[in-house]
Order: sequence, then C-alpha cells, then structure tokens
Amino acid sequence: MTDEVRVYVEESPGHRREVVAPTDMGLSLMEVLKASGYDIQATCGGMALCGTCHIEVLAGPALDEPSDEELYMLESLPVMSQGSRLSCQVRVTPRLDGLVLRLMPQQA
Repeated sequence: MTDEVRVYVEESPGHRREVVAPTDMGLSLMEVLKASGYDIQATCGGMALCGTCHIEVLAGPALDEPSDEELYMLESLPVMSQGSRLSCQVRVTPRLDGLVLRLMPQQA
C-alpha cells in the first residue's frame, strides 16, 4: 500500500491537474487542495457549516456516504449535483486514489 494518492482537479474541460496527497496525516481533501494553491475560502474551518469548499466528484472510487450535517449544508447551496461534496468532510485515504473532481463556484 502506498502512502500517497493522486487526485485530479478538472480546471477546465479537458484540462486536469494532478494533486498528490499523503494518506498518513489525517488530512481532509480541503486541506490538500488549499495547500496545492486552490482558492478555497473554508470560512468555517472545515466544520461543514459554510459550503465554501464545495466540490463535484466527476469520476473515480466511490466515497463514503456524506453525514447528515454535510447533506444539510449541501442542500442549502444554490447549486448542487449528484456528485456534490464538501471537501472538508472527505478524508484523504488510499481509497481516494484516482478521484477526479471540480471545484464549484463559491457563492458569497
């Protein structure tokens, strides 16, 4: 088993950027994306209270089901898709390897 995974961020149609993330530090996907230079506000600090780390999962391995708190926040956002998740609630584990996502526009 490897100690890092590769996640792909679709920055525009047909253009994906690889992000390498360690699996042994207990990080959230939000923390990895922020550390990789993506402009994620994360106003609530990763507590699933603001929705500013909203992503859409496009392809890859199945994720654990979102918690009730995460679903409540997602349902309050103006735009939600079947692949919507809060990146602060997705932990980086070996299962994430190959995940493809898109950052959703932040609604102020």
